Amino acid sequence: MSNANSSDRASSGIAGLDLVLCGGFPRDQMYLIEGDPGAGKTTLALQFLMQGAASRERCLYIVLAESEREVRRLAASHGWDLAGVDVVRGVERQTRRDQEYKFYPPAEIELEQVTSGIIALLDKYKPQRVVFDTLSELRLLAQDRLRYRRLILALKERFEETPMTVLLLDFLSSGEDRQLETLCHGFMTLEQLAPEYGGQRRRLRIRKLRESQFRDGYHDFTLEQGGLEVHPRLVASKRHKYEYKHETCSSGIPELDQLLGGGLDRGTTTLIMGPAGVGKSTLAAQCAKVFVERGERAALFIFDEVPDTYVVRGEGLGMGIRKHIEEGRLSIQPVDPAQLSPGAFAHAVRDAVEQQGAHLVVIDSVNGYQSAMPEEHFLHTHLHELLAYLNQQRVVTILIMTQSGLLGQGITSPVELSYLADGIILLRYFEAAATVRQAVSVVKRRTGPHERTIRELTMGPHGVAIGAVLSEFTGVLTGQLVYTGDGPPTPRDPAGT
Repeated sequence: MSNANSSDRASSGIAGLDLVLCGGFPRDQMYLIEGDPGAGKTTLALQFLMQGAASRERCLYIVLAESEREVRRLAASHGWDLAGVDVVRGVERQTRRDQEYKFYPPAEIELEQVTSGIIALLDKYKPQRVVFDTLSELRLLAQDRLRYRRLILALKERFEETPMTVLLLDFLSSGEDRQLETLCHGFMTLEQLAPEYGGQRRRLRIRKLRESQFRDGYHDFTLEQGGLEVHPRLVASKRHKYEYKHETCSSGIPELDQLLGGGLDRGTTTLIMGPAGVGKSTLAAQCAKVFVERGERAALFIFDEVPDTYVVRGEGLGMGIRKHIEEGRLSIQPVDPAQLSPGAFAHAVRDAVEQQGAHLVVIDSVNGYQSAMPEEHFLHTHLHELLAYLNQQRVVTILIMTQSGLLGQGITSPVELSYLADGIILLRYFEAAATVRQAVSVVKRRTGPHERTIRELTMGPHGVAIGAVLSEFTGVLTGQLVYTGDGPPTPRDPAGT
């Protein structure tokens, strides 16, 4: 077989998997693809062969467990006709005379017959890409490990005589018999997980790829009509470098810019925290409106609302969201936390940045993001990689986190993420003159000094307004409010006047 260090690789036909493999499978080698039934092994193999056929390579699918008709029906369900791919059955048992079984064990006779039949198929079709589906049939015929190993070695020697790229499909091994892993040049596992609530989630891992680089770790993938779509794990610190240049852009609200020490910094993450209904999403939408009106693009990923509700609320505040969506400068993508895996979500965000050119990304909210991975133990690591990628792409990122409670010191955060944010905007309710009012302050800005006052925030037909400093009150953020002004506190109207 050819040297695996060669840059000549066979594309898998799956863009995300090629990224994981750093270009594809090194040609003229043998690879083991393991997975439970339904994990996507056959679909991956078909995409691999169809990619070869599209490149005018000779492709052969050897069916060992199913029938040719079943394989073609599967392909048809994805809208594929397998043109240029030969599908043949590799196990065709013939009737033997009883006398032959008196001298040789039946398994040995049938195994020799199957091996000769497979080699004859390789000689007949002379393929450049081959798939064997599945090896469990050969293992059952061999009956013992030694006979099975000899069969695989015989096939491997045949592959070396006429170089071909081979995928061997098999079920996940029990861990006891791993001899096949040592004979193959590469080894990949496909897994499907069933969370306590929500749809199935799938992931793959390259466990071995001799003499070749690959992106290690688990990578989420989806299996839908049209085939596999792989979402490579983000490794921002290594693969998305850029030369840092400090640049601050206005939020469109002069008083908020004063609080932020100038505005929102490109390549940073701002966390907006506060109780439910205090105005976090509205403040983020106001920033998005200003970005798109400057000619930039913004992408909003919403976990907690449906797009129609979001648009109606924005229209009621005079933001013109519908117009910006229709003109293609603003995108609102709903996220179903019961269906979307963290890897698929990161892929959607990356697509918004690289394909749609988004300069502002809003994730509303972290609470919904956390719900998308209730059984995941690495929320902070997922978010760290995603935010590092966005920062390195010089994107302005806004995270929204809803805190439990409404007033007083009983307000708590569902998860501690303040250390990941470059800036934190804190929103609070407070009561004065028999009215419920809102306050805003900036409690953190990594990139420079910021105003440390507390201002009043109002929302009306003209959007978000931030008023003067609440100098006549103390204890606004703690809930232990004390009025220190000369006269009675004046209630504000919804327009902020």
